[in-house]
Amino acid sequence: MNIDFTPLFRSTIGFDRLARLMENETPQRVGYPPYNIERTGEDAYRITVAVAGFRPEELDLQLRDNSLILTGQPAAANPETQYLHHGIAGRAFERRFVLAEHMVVEHADLRDGLLYIDLKRMVPEALRPRAIEIKTAPQALNS
Repeated sequence: MNIDFTPLFRSTIGFDRLARLMENETPQRVGYPPYNIERTGEDAYRITVAVAGFRPEELDLQLRDNSLILTGQPAAANPETQYLHHGIAGRAFERRFVLAEHMVVEHADLRDGLLYIDLKRMVPEALRPRAIEIKTAPQALNS
């Protein structure tokens, strides 16, 4: 289902990034692979994605236009394998996470079938709120 947001943004200025995010958001397969997002500190977060059965070389993690994109492409299965039951999902996937401004990926670790992606908000000093001293003007001398 495609939605045209053009009428909504015709009379707005400066919201082009929001329009691009809404138009580029692609529907994802719900639930695969499952993931958690947790807050680990004041400005720190962790995304944990269940990628059981994937090797590091079968996973790709990229940051593009404030989107964190995780793709998984499993290696070709052995054609001689005969499954009596094949219940472990090993299908290709793409999972996107839209990140807020100034979010950086600190590192990503794969262990025990889980991919841990640690993120931190790194606001530049120039953009941080700062207090401005308010001075009083000297009183005029009345003669």
